[in-house]
Amino acid sequence: MTITVTKVGGRNELREFCELPLRLHPRDRYVPTLEPQIRTWHRERTVELHVARDAAGTPVGRICLHRYPGFDSRIGKRAQLFGLTEFADPQDVGEDVAMELFDLTERAGAGTEVAFGPVSLLPNQSGGVITSGFGDRGFIDSAWNPAYYPAAYERHGFTRRFGADTWVCEDLDGPAAVDPGQAFLFDDSRIASEGLRIHHGSRWKLAEQLPLLRGMLNASFAQLGYYTEISAAELAAQTDGLAHLLDEQLLLYLTAEGEPVAFVLAVPDISEFVMAARGRMGLPQQLRLLATRGRYRSEAVLIIKGTVPGHQGKGYLTLLARELHRNLRSGGYRTLRSTFVEHGNAASAAQYRRVGGRPLHGYTFYERAMR
Repeated sequence: MTITVTKVGGRNELREFCELPLRLHPRDRYVPTLEPQIRTWHRERTVELHVARDAAGTPVGRICLHRYPGFDSRIGKRAQLFGLTEFADPQDVGEDVAMELFDLTERAGAGTEVAFGPVSLLPNQSGGVITSGFGDRGFIDSAWNPAYYPAAYERHGFTRRFGADTWVCEDLDGPAAVDPGQAFLFDDSRIASEGLRIHHGSRWKLAEQLPLLRGMLNASFAQLGYYTEISAAELAAQTDGLAHLLDEQLLLYLTAEGEPVAFVLAVPDISEFVMAARGRMGLPQQLRLLATRGRYRSEAVLIIKGTVPGHQGKGYLTLLARELHRNLRSGGYRTLRSTFVEHGNAASAAQYRRVGGRPLHGYTFYERAMR
């Protein structure tokens, strides 16, 4: 065996950890996890970071390991979570790097029942493996990996969980574009009769809106098998810096007689900026992005949407989808990508099909029983 796996300690090892996927993957398809986020996890000891090296000491793989009791409760098993998982093609290095990383996960997971991942740090935050669409670039809050990844997981006894697709809707403002009013039919007389009001996001009041959005988010996603309730602190961390980039017309929520009932959040797609910056989103990069944010108003990413229980099935998301697509067109956006939608969620997928959308990447997480 010529592959060794060691825990990241100092600054140089952390730099190697962050830079590894930039050497393994095409720069025009892979969107790196933001380096400041990885450094924060490392500094706060939220996770353990590990690097795999070949006989010459060259990094050829990486993985992070962590546990989360809330996720154990969701799936009914004690889970060793892993994420940020990257490994060289065995045909290129002559070694099965993935096997060494998965064996480490097995050893770290003593006392747990399953290994689950890749997640960063939870499935409802980021992670996953794409199983098709390898020729299409990734995007923020989603995964991209080469075609040999799914085979590697499955060769080592992992099975797919929460199978899904990401979606893309193109030519939203072209001559053949579907009129949102025709795609998302909603009886506007209901707006007055049901006391409905559409609200927009606000850069200046986002901190005040986040608690309301968190309540709807946790309530509407609680029925999903992978979802772990997000705390106020976690949501604040995930949305740090969002106010500077927010297009206020793409964050919408609906109230019925003053009660929050549904929401949708899309953001300008800054993936190409993050790719060019190689994930190094420190203060200089943030300032440059802020100064050039107008360039990133032709493509958007739908991050999340939902309706709270008790109000589902009333067409409220259809109403918000209509308004979102109208705002996308009026704002000059040509393309909308969506984070993963589980295969069993036909209603959500149908909203993309109505405007000519198509699946972009096949998507899955992986689970393996501890041996």
